Amino acid sequence: MTAILFIDRDGTLIEEPEDFQIDAYEKVRFVAGVIPALLKLRDAGYQFVIVSNQDGLGSEQYPRASFDGPQALMMQVFESQGIRFRDVLIDESWPHENKPTRKPGIGLMLPYLQDRSIDWSRSAMVGDRPTDIEFSDNLRIRGFQLKTTQFGGEWDWAGIAHELADAPRRAVVQRNTKETRIRVEVDLDRIAEPVAKTGLPFFDHMLEQIGKHGGFALDVRADGDLHIDEHHTVEDTGLALGQALKEALGDKRGIGRYGFTLPMDETLASAALDFSGRPYFVFNGDFRRERVGDLPTELVPHFFRSLCDASGLNLNLSVQGDNDHHKVEASFKALARALRQAVKREGAELPSTKGAL
Repeated sequence: MTAILFIDRDGTLIEEPEDFQIDAYEKVRFVAGVIPALLKLRDAGYQFVIVSNQDGLGSEQYPRASFDGPQALMMQVFESQGIRFRDVLIDESWPHENKPTRKPGIGLMLPYLQDRSIDWSRSAMVGDRPTDIEFSDNLRIRGFQLKTTQFGGEWDWAGIAHELADAPRRAVVQRNTKETRIRVEVDLDRIAEPVAKTGLPFFDHMLEQIGKHGGFALDVRADGDLHIDEHHTVEDTGLALGQALKEALGDKRGIGRYGFTLPMDETLASAALDFSGRPYFVFNGDFRRERVGDLPTELVPHFFRSLCDASGLNLNLSVQGDNDHHKVEASFKALARALRQAVKREGAELPSTKGAL
Protein backbone atom coordinates (compact mmCIF):
# COMPACT_ATOMS: atom_id res chain seq x y z
CA MET A 1 0.00 0.00 0.00
CA THR A 2 1.32 3.42 -1.02
CA ALA A 3 0.86 6.61 0.97
CA ILE A 4 0.49 9.73 -1.16
CA LEU A 5 1.11 13.32 -0.18
CA PHE A 6 -1.04 15.60 -2.33
CA ILE A 7 0.57 19.04 -2.50
CA ASP A 8 -0.63 22.43 -3.66
CA ARG A 9 1.92 24.32 -5.76
CA ASP A 10 1.77 28.10 -5.33
CA GLY A 11 2.37 29.11 -1.73
CA THR A 12 3.23 25.53 -0.75
CA LEU A 13 6.11 24.37 -2.93
CA ILE A 14 7.04 27.79 -4.24
CA GLU A 15 6.19 31.14 -2.70
CA GLU A 16 3.14 32.91 -4.05
CA PRO A 17 3.72 36.50 -5.25
CA GLU A 18 1.37 39.39 -4.58
CA ASP A 19 -0.31 38.99 -7.97
CA PHE A 20 -0.88 35.25 -7.28
CA GLN A 21 0.67 34.24 -10.60
CA ILE A 22 4.09 32.70 -11.11
CA ASP A 23 4.61 33.60 -14.74
CA ALA A 24 8.30 34.50 -14.81
CA TYR A 25 11.54 32.79 -13.78
CA GLU A 26 12.40 35.49 -11.26
CA LYS A 27 9.21 34.70 -9.34
CA VAL A 28 10.33 31.14 -8.57
CA ARG A 29 11.26 31.09 -4.88
CA PHE A 30 11.00 27.86 -2.90
CA VAL A 31 9.07 27.73 0.37
CA ALA A 32 11.38 27.43 3.38
CA GLY A 33 12.18 23.86 4.37
CA VAL A 34 10.29 22.18 1.56
CA ILE A 35 13.20 20.19 0.08
CA PRO A 36 14.51 18.56 3.30
CA ALA A 37 10.93 17.82 4.35
CA LEU A 38 10.08 16.11 1.07
CA LEU A 39 13.30 14.10 1.19
CA LYS A 40 12.38 12.87 4.68
CA LEU A 41 8.88 11.98 3.53
CA ARG A 42 10.24 10.26 0.43
CA ASP A 43 12.45 8.11 2.65
CA ALA A 44 9.40 7.29 4.77
CA GLY A 45 7.72 5.82 1.69
CA TYR A 46 5.54 8.71 0.53
CA GLN A 47 4.86 9.50 -3.12
CA PHE A 48 4.03 13.05 -4.21
CA VAL A 49 1.25 14.44 -6.38
CA ILE A 50 0.89 18.15 -7.21
CA VAL A 51 -2.71 19.37 -7.29
CA SER A 52 -3.02 23.01 -8.32
CA ASN A 53 -5.60 25.52 -9.51
CA GLN A 54 -4.12 27.78 -12.21
CA ASP A 55 -6.80 30.35 -13.01
CA GLY A 56 -7.38 30.64 -16.75
CA LEU A 57 -4.18 28.86 -17.76
CA GLY A 58 -3.89 28.94 -21.52
CA SER A 59 -5.94 32.13 -21.87
CA GLU A 60 -4.70 35.54 -23.05
CA GLN A 61 -4.47 36.65 -19.44
CA TYR A 62 -2.25 33.69 -18.55
CA PRO A 63 -0.50 32.25 -21.63
CA ARG A 64 0.72 28.67 -21.26
CA ALA A 65 4.24 29.70 -22.25
CA SER A 66 4.40 31.93 -19.15
CA PHE A 67 3.57 28.94 -16.97
CA ASP A 68 5.65 26.22 -18.64
CA GLY A 69 9.08 27.80 -18.13
CA PRO A 70 8.86 28.44 -14.36
CA GLN A 71 7.11 25.08 -13.92
CA ALA A 72 9.90 23.23 -15.71
CA LEU A 73 12.54 25.03 -13.64
CA MET A 74 10.77 24.11 -10.41
CA MET A 75 10.48 20.47 -11.42
CA GLN A 76 14.14 20.33 -12.49
CA VAL A 77 15.32 21.69 -9.14
CA PHE A 78 13.25 19.14 -7.23
CA GLU A 79 14.47 16.30 -9.44
CA SER A 80 18.10 17.40 -9.00
CA GLN A 81 17.60 16.96 -5.26
CA GLY A 82 16.10 13.48 -5.59
CA ILE A 83 12.45 14.50 -5.37
CA ARG A 84 10.14 13.20 -8.09
CA PHE A 85 6.43 13.67 -8.45
CA ARG A 86 4.16 10.80 -9.34
CA ASP A 87 1.74 13.15 -11.07
CA VAL A 88 1.03 16.84 -11.72
CA LEU A 89 -2.68 17.64 -11.81
CA ILE A 90 -3.62 21.14 -12.96
CA ASP A 91 -7.09 22.64 -13.16
CA GLU A 92 -7.08 25.49 -15.69
CA SER A 93 -10.60 26.83 -15.12
CA TRP A 94 -11.70 30.17 -13.71
CA PRO A 95 -13.24 30.32 -10.23
CA HIS A 96 -16.66 31.41 -11.51
CA GLU A 97 -16.95 28.26 -13.64
CA ASN A 98 -17.26 26.09 -10.52
CA LYS A 99 -15.91 23.02 -12.26
CA PRO A 100 -15.72 19.79 -10.24
CA THR A 101 -12.05 19.51 -11.14
CA ARG A 102 -11.22 22.72 -9.31
CA LYS A 103 -10.17 22.44 -5.68
CA PRO A 104 -11.83 21.94 -3.30
CA GLY A 105 -13.63 19.70 -5.77
CA ILE A 106 -12.07 16.28 -6.28
CA GLY A 107 -12.86 15.73 -9.96
CA LEU A 108 -9.16 15.35 -10.76
CA MET A 109 -8.92 12.56 -8.18
CA LEU A 110 -11.15 9.98 -9.85
CA PRO A 111 -8.29 7.71 -11.06
CA TYR A 112 -6.78 7.80 -7.56
CA LEU A 113 -10.08 7.01 -5.86
CA GLN A 114 -10.25 3.86 -7.97
CA ASP A 115 -6.68 2.83 -7.14
CA ARG A 116 -6.80 0.13 -4.47
CA SER A 117 -3.05 0.26 -3.90
CA ILE A 118 -3.27 3.65 -2.16
CA ASP A 119 -3.10 3.76 1.63
CA TRP A 120 -5.63 6.49 2.30
CA SER A 121 -5.19 6.20 6.07
CA ARG A 122 -1.62 7.55 5.75
CA SER A 123 -2.15 9.85 2.78
CA ALA A 124 -2.47 13.59 3.36
CA MET A 125 -2.80 17.01 1.71
CA VAL A 126 -0.57 20.07 2.19
CA GLY A 127 -1.63 23.50 1.03
CA ASP A 128 -1.65 27.14 2.03
CA ARG A 129 -5.35 27.96 1.66
CA PRO A 130 -8.53 26.90 3.46
CA THR A 131 -9.73 25.41 0.16
CA ASP A 132 -6.84 22.94 0.35
CA ILE A 133 -8.14 21.76 3.71
CA GLU A 134 -11.66 21.52 2.24
CA PHE A 135 -10.12 19.41 -0.53
CA SER A 136 -8.54 17.07 2.05
CA ASP A 137 -11.87 16.84 3.88
CA ASN A 138 -13.59 15.87 0.64
CA LEU A 139 -10.99 13.13 0.14
CA ARG A 140 -11.32 12.14 3.81
CA ILE A 141 -7.59 12.41 4.40
CA ARG A 142 -5.57 14.52 6.79
CA GLY A 143 -4.93 18.12 5.79
CA PHE A 144 -2.10 20.48 6.75
CA GLN A 145 -2.37 24.23 6.11
CA LEU A 146 1.01 25.93 5.91
CA LYS A 147 1.35 29.08 7.97
CA THR A 148 1.38 32.15 5.72
CA THR A 149 0.71 35.85 6.22
CA GLN A 150 -1.89 35.71 3.44
CA PHE A 151 -4.14 32.86 4.56
CA GLY A 152 -3.17 31.89 8.12
CA GLY A 153 -2.47 28.24 8.86
CA GLU A 154 -0.31 26.78 11.63
CA TRP A 155 2.13 24.29 10.08
CA ASP A 156 5.61 24.50 8.61
CA TRP A 157 7.28 21.88 6.43
CA ALA A 158 9.53 20.56 9.18
CA GLY A 159 6.53 19.98 11.43
CA ILE A 160 4.57 18.23 8.69
CA ALA A 161 7.47 15.91 7.90
CA HIS A 162 7.86 15.05 11.58
CA GLU A 163 4.16 14.40 12.03
CA LEU A 164 3.90 12.10 9.02
CA ALA A 165 7.33 10.44 8.86
CA ASP A 166 7.95 10.14 12.61
CA ALA A 167 4.34 9.50 13.50
CA PRO A 168 4.11 7.75 16.88
CA ARG A 169 3.15 4.14 16.40
CA ARG A 170 0.07 3.70 18.54
CA ALA A 171 -2.79 1.23 18.67
CA VAL A 172 -5.82 0.58 20.83
CA VAL A 173 -7.50 -2.81 20.59
CA GLN A 174 -10.80 -3.68 22.23
CA ARG A 175 -11.57 -7.39 22.12
CA ASN A 176 -14.98 -8.41 23.48
CA THR A 177 -16.30 -11.96 23.59
CA LYS A 178 -18.84 -13.80 25.72
CA GLU A 179 -15.92 -14.86 27.91
CA THR A 180 -13.72 -11.76 28.16
CA ARG A 181 -13.54 -8.01 27.66
CA ILE A 182 -9.97 -6.99 26.86
CA ARG A 183 -8.58 -3.53 26.14
CA VAL A 184 -4.92 -3.13 25.14
CA GLU A 185 -3.23 0.17 24.38
CA VAL A 186 0.37 0.44 23.13
CA ASP A 187 2.57 3.32 22.08
CA LEU A 188 5.84 1.97 20.70
CA ASP A 189 7.51 5.40 20.70
CA ARG A 190 6.75 6.44 24.28
CA ILE A 191 8.21 5.15 27.54
CA ALA A 192 5.78 4.99 30.45
CA GLU A 193 5.14 2.88 33.52
CA PRO A 194 3.21 -0.18 32.33
CA VAL A 195 -0.30 -0.85 33.58
CA ALA A 196 -1.83 -4.33 33.70
CA LYS A 197 -5.08 -5.24 35.42
CA THR A 198 -6.37 -8.65 34.45
CA GLY A 199 -7.57 -10.03 37.77
CA LEU A 200 -4.50 -12.30 37.88
CA PRO A 201 -1.77 -10.51 39.88
CA PHE A 202 1.12 -12.71 38.76
CA PHE A 203 0.01 -12.43 35.12
CA ASP A 204 -0.19 -8.65 35.60
CA HIS A 205 3.39 -8.72 36.85
CA MET A 206 4.48 -10.62 33.74
CA LEU A 207 2.67 -8.21 31.40
CA GLU A 208 4.36 -5.31 33.17
CA GLN A 209 7.71 -6.91 32.27
CA ILE A 210 6.77 -6.67 28.60
CA GLY A 211 6.12 -2.94 28.80
CA LYS A 212 8.97 -2.13 31.17
CA HIS A 213 11.72 -4.10 29.44
CA GLY A 214 10.21 -3.66 26.00
CA GLY A 215 10.68 0.09 26.35
CA PHE A 216 7.19 1.12 25.25
CA ALA A 217 3.95 2.30 26.82
CA LEU A 218 1.59 -0.58 27.58
CA ASP A 219 -1.83 -0.53 29.20
CA VAL A 220 -3.78 -3.80 29.54
CA ARG A 221 -7.22 -4.10 31.11
CA ALA A 222 -9.05 -7.43 31.19
CA ASP A 223 -12.35 -8.58 32.64
CA GLY A 224 -12.66 -12.32 32.12
CA ASP A 225 -14.54 -15.36 33.35
CA LEU A 226 -12.06 -16.18 36.09
CA HIS A 227 -14.85 -17.94 38.00
CA ILE A 228 -14.48 -20.68 35.37
CA ASP A 229 -10.68 -20.63 34.98
CA GLU A 230 -7.79 -18.48 33.76
CA HIS A 231 -7.57 -19.84 30.23
CA HIS A 232 -9.77 -17.37 28.36
CA THR A 233 -8.30 -14.31 30.09
CA VAL A 234 -4.70 -15.29 29.35
CA GLU A 235 -5.42 -16.41 25.78
CA ASP A 236 -7.50 -13.40 24.80
CA THR A 237 -5.01 -10.99 26.35
CA GLY A 238 -2.28 -12.55 24.19
CA LEU A 239 -4.46 -12.18 21.10
CA ALA A 240 -5.34 -8.57 21.86
CA LEU A 241 -1.73 -7.62 22.62
CA GLY A 242 -0.56 -9.31 19.43
CA GLN A 243 -3.14 -7.43 17.38
CA ALA A 244 -2.13 -4.14 19.02
CA LEU A 245 1.55 -4.72 18.19
CA LYS A 246 0.67 -5.56 14.60
CA GLU A 247 -1.44 -2.43 14.17
CA ALA A 248 1.09 -0.16 15.85
CA LEU A 249 3.98 -1.43 13.71
CA GLY A 250 2.10 -0.59 10.50
CA ASP A 251 4.26 -1.26 7.43
CA LYS A 252 7.28 -1.93 9.73
CA ARG A 253 9.60 0.53 8.00
CA GLY A 254 12.78 1.17 9.94
CA ILE A 255 12.32 -1.53 12.56
CA GLY A 256 15.15 -3.77 13.76
CA ARG A 257 12.84 -6.74 13.10
CA TYR A 258 14.93 -9.32 14.98
CA GLY A 259 16.18 -9.79 18.33
CA PHE A 260 17.71 -11.67 23.21
CA THR A 261 19.17 -13.93 25.66
CA LEU A 262 18.61 -13.06 29.28
CA PRO A 263 19.90 -14.61 32.52
CA MET A 264 17.97 -14.55 35.78
CA ASP A 265 19.92 -16.16 38.60
CA GLU A 266 20.22 -19.85 37.66
CA THR A 267 17.80 -19.46 34.74
CA LEU A 268 18.67 -18.67 31.14
CA ALA A 269 15.96 -17.61 28.68
CA SER A 270 16.41 -16.92 25.00
CA ALA A 271 13.85 -15.24 22.75
CA ALA A 272 14.67 -15.19 19.05
CA LEU A 273 11.95 -13.43 17.12
CA ASP A 274 11.13 -12.07 13.70
CA PHE A 275 8.25 -9.76 12.77
CA SER A 276 7.99 -11.59 9.47
CA GLY A 277 4.21 -11.51 9.17
CA ARG A 278 4.24 -15.33 9.31
CA PRO A 279 3.16 -16.50 12.79
CA TYR A 280 5.09 -19.41 14.21
CA PHE A 281 5.93 -20.35 17.79
CA VAL A 282 8.45 -22.86 19.14
CA PHE A 283 8.86 -23.37 22.88
CA ASN A 284 11.67 -25.32 24.51
CA GLY A 285 11.25 -25.63 28.25
CA ASP A 286 9.18 -27.21 30.98
CA PHE A 287 7.76 -26.37 34.36
CA ARG A 288 7.52 -28.65 37.39
CA ARG A 289 4.95 -26.58 39.24
CA GLU A 290 1.31 -26.47 38.16
CA ARG A 291 1.07 -22.78 39.01
CA VAL A 292 3.27 -19.81 39.72
CA GLY A 293 1.16 -17.49 41.81
CA ASP A 294 -2.28 -17.52 40.21
CA LEU A 295 -0.99 -18.29 36.70
CA PRO A 296 -1.17 -21.91 35.48
CA THR A 297 2.22 -22.70 33.95
CA GLU A 298 0.57 -24.55 31.05
CA LEU A 299 -0.81 -21.17 29.93
CA VAL A 300 2.63 -19.55 29.66
CA PRO A 301 3.48 -21.03 26.22
CA HIS A 302 -0.19 -20.68 25.27
CA PHE A 303 -0.02 -16.92 25.88
CA PHE A 304 3.06 -16.61 23.68
CA ARG A 305 1.41 -18.68 20.94
CA SER A 306 -1.67 -16.43 21.00
CA LEU A 307 0.57 -13.38 20.82
CA CYS A 308 2.38 -14.78 17.78
CA ASP A 309 -0.84 -15.75 15.99
CA ALA A 310 -2.33 -12.26 16.28
CA SER A 311 0.83 -10.24 15.59
CA GLY A 312 2.34 -12.27 12.74
CA LEU A 313 5.36 -12.96 14.91
CA ASN A 314 7.84 -15.82 14.54
CA LEU A 315 9.13 -16.59 18.05
CA ASN A 316 11.52 -19.27 19.22
CA LEU A 317 11.55 -19.21 23.03
CA SER A 318 13.81 -21.39 25.15
CA VAL A 319 14.20 -21.44 28.91
CA GLN A 320 16.18 -23.60 31.31
CA GLY A 321 16.70 -23.44 35.07
CA ASP A 322 15.54 -24.80 38.41
CA ASN A 323 13.10 -22.20 39.73
CA ASP A 324 9.78 -22.04 37.87
CA HIS A 325 9.10 -18.48 39.01
CA HIS A 326 12.42 -17.42 37.53
CA LYS A 327 11.78 -19.41 34.35
CA VAL A 328 8.39 -17.80 33.72
CA GLU A 329 9.64 -14.31 34.50
CA ALA A 330 12.82 -14.74 32.47
CA SER A 331 10.71 -15.88 29.50
CA PHE A 332 8.59 -12.72 29.61
CA LYS A 333 11.64 -10.52 30.12
CA ALA A 334 13.53 -12.15 27.25
CA LEU A 335 10.52 -11.59 25.00
CA ALA A 336 10.35 -7.97 26.16
CA ARG A 337 14.02 -7.27 25.45
CA ALA A 338 13.70 -8.91 22.05
CA LEU A 339 10.67 -6.75 21.32
CA ARG A 340 12.66 -3.69 22.39
CA GLN A 341 15.29 -4.45 19.74
CA ALA A 342 12.84 -5.51 17.08
CA VAL A 343 10.40 -2.57 17.23
CA LYS A 344 13.08 0.11 17.59
CA ARG A 345 12.91 2.37 14.57
CA GLU A 346 16.13 3.46 12.90
CA GLY A 347 15.70 5.19 9.56
CA ALA A 348 12.88 4.30 7.17
CA GLU A 349 14.17 1.26 5.30
CA LEU A 350 11.95 -1.79 5.07
CA PRO A 351 14.01 -4.68 6.49
CA SER A 352 13.06 -7.17 3.80
CA THR A 353 14.22 -8.05 0.30
CA LYS A 354 10.61 -8.98 -0.51
CA GLY A 355 9.45 -5.37 -0.34
CA ALA A 356 6.79 -6.18 2.27
CA LEU A 357 6.49 -7.64 5.77
